[in-house]
Amino acid sequence: MLDVVDVPLSGQADSGTLSEHVFRLIQAAIVKGEIAPGSKISEPELARTYGISRGPLREAIHRLEGQKLLVRVPHVGARVVSLGHAELIELYEIRESLEGMACRLAAERMTESEIDELRQVLQTHERDEAFQAGVGYYQQEGDFDFHYRIIQGSGNRTLAKLLCDELYQLVRMYRIQFSTTPNRPHQAFAEHHRILDAIADRDGELAELLMRRHIAASKRNVERHFKSALEQTPHIKG
Repeated sequence: MLDVVDVPLSGQADSGTLSEHVFRLIQAAIVKGEIAPGSKISEPELARTYGISRGPLREAIHRLEGQKLLVRVPHVGARVVSLGHAELIELYEIRESLEGMACRLAAERMTESEIDELRQVLQTHERDEAFQAGVGYYQQEGDFDFHYRIIQGSGNRTLAKLLCDELYQLVRMYRIQFSTTPNRPHQAFAEHHRILDAIADRDGELAELLMRRHIAASKRNVERHFKSALEQTPHIKG
């Protein structure tokens, strides 16, 4: 059920370190799709896999629930989140509005050195092998993530907490899932460049508009994916 690497952690220093390490391992496995959406999380199995006690493991699972990556199902236990079409569209609508706002604020507040660093992030993305092959785009997180850097550059701590903490890994999970759509990686990269140019020009209104259009394009990509999946599902004749 759980396709995770056997990584015993019994040599770690304390339960806090153990919990943090296993939290990061499971988080990465979920976000990258190595643990499939909807999978049931078995505490005994994970405890055996990582060679840790149930206490640190439960702490890690609780944190993953806080990141919306795991959901608690009555009489079943924890499962990896699996958003339906409507829920996923709602998530993109939230991103379109809030990241648009963050982009406008970033155009007003980012320093010149922060803008230069953001341009370096795009240069790093352009050198990525998957991007050059046209099969995906750079998926590193935090300071290597174009969207993350803009949100941080907004200078709005409430926005940063919501988008870079509470929803960040859930958003990354679906960004990775839909990043291999043909032509989308290069289109998204070109959109990133236009957004950055608007930020560098201190044109907050244009930066917000371009970010909203960028996320709306991703939302349409998601809708096409669901429509295609629905069309390929065989209909059962009564």
